Amino acid sequence: MEIRNEIKGKEVKKKFVQRSLADIQRAKLNKLMENPDKPVIIPEVNKKDKEYVAPSFIRNVMGSSAGAGSGEFHVYRHLRRKEFARQKLMKTQTEQERLDEEFQEKLDQNQREAEERTNKKRQKRLKKKKNQKNKGKKQKLENSTTEDDEEQEEQNSDSDGNLSNIEETDHKDDENTTINENDESRSEETQNT
Repeated sequence: MEIRNEIKGKEVKKKFVQRSLADIQRAKLNKLMENPDKPVIIPEVNKKDKEYVAPSFIRNVMGSSAGAGSGEFHVYRHLRRKEFARQKLMKTQTEQERLDEEFQEKLDQNQREAEERTNKKRQKRLKKKKNQKNKGKKQKLENSTTEDDEEQEEQNSDSDGNLSNIEETDHKDDENTTINENDESRSEETQNT
């Protein structure tokens, strides 16, 4: 005979009721032991959290002779130890701040230098690219001007080879000498042949 509340083949999880800290700890251990192959991550305590944080003020300051020979020597020793711990903490904090500032300054300097190098290289690349474009344009212009010159010479020359169509014009240059274009074109033709 079956019990009404029992379900076949399934385990019913009981609701966990917290009664004490031992119960909480037992529940955590049981959960960990359910899967023993699973790695457990134990967080490390931060060193800053672990350090003793002394108050920045001490109200009862005693000199070294105040505790000597009295029943409050242990109080003097405790206050002295506390003050030394406070001073040590302040020194370590200032040293850490100084090191952090130096590190940040070094990072900024490295970043500036890297940016300068990249800018310099970028400018060099752009200049090289611009020069290549200009060289290409110059070569195209030179090719087109030489082709234009050749076309003009062909137009100027007759099909028989006579230079009857050439206009003879005189130009004066800076020294006031006249130059005959017809003579120049004839000398160029003789040099080409």
